[in-house]
Amino acid sequence: MSDLNGRTALVTGASRGIGQAIATGLAARGATVIAHFGTDKEGVTATLDQIERAGGTGHPVRAELGADGDVETLFAGVEAALADRSLDILVNNAAAPPAGPLGTTTRAQFDHLFAVNVRAPYFIIERALPLLADGGRIITVSSVATRMANATQTSFAMTKGAVETMSRTLAAQLGARGITVNAVAPGATRTATNAPVFETPGLTELITSMTALGRLGGPGDVAEVVAFLASDAARWITGQVIDASGGLFLGPRA
Repeated sequence: MSDLNGRTALVTGASRGIGQAIATGLAARGATVIAHFGTDKEGVTATLDQIERAGGTGHPVRAELGADGDVETLFAGVEAALADRSLDILVNNAAAPPAGPLGTTTRAQFDHLFAVNVRAPYFIIERALPLLADGGRIITVSSVATRMANATQTSFAMTKGAVETMSRTLAAQLGARGITVNAVAPGATRTATNAPVFETPGLTELITSMTALGRLGGPGDVAEVVAFLASDAARWITGQVIDASGGLFLGPRA
């Protein structure tokens, strides 16, 4: 499939997990991918290797999101990689993980969570807009945590609720340029990084029993949804949150 030939994409948090699958998937469809990473140089090298094996082209860009000057650092690398081309696809995937339930999260952890998960995507979009082509795509990775009452993820769910609201409001603002803005909400997704979590006795069985499609998700399941939203086929979809959870926690299963 080469429906993204000639397009350029920036994927944040592309060194592992869902972000790595998104970057590789977009490249396999013909996009040139700017793969952002924070500290995992080995991981982004693996991403670039996968992109190359898929027949695509990738460029690494390092920036520690949540730190002072993060957006400026990121876009210095992005503009160098673009080399006067426009940006066509922006995927805000990078995120800090849940910090814990109420009463255990420190103010510093809370502030860091919002700096990475909310502030960074907001200002990345703002900085990207002059580079983004009319008819471009902005896709932000959210979470099913926004529709589930999970006491261990309160602050994390708050951040994801914020970017879902951001996506809806920006969709209305940017529609005049033909730019679509959507969010994708994964559920329980097993990656190489979080695999040990799912080794907790009974956890996988519990989650799959609450999932309509009866299994855990994988990075590719989410990446395929992102690739669809980045394509021309999704040109009439904007301001939406697309659930990519396999039907997690919809209600009692028959």
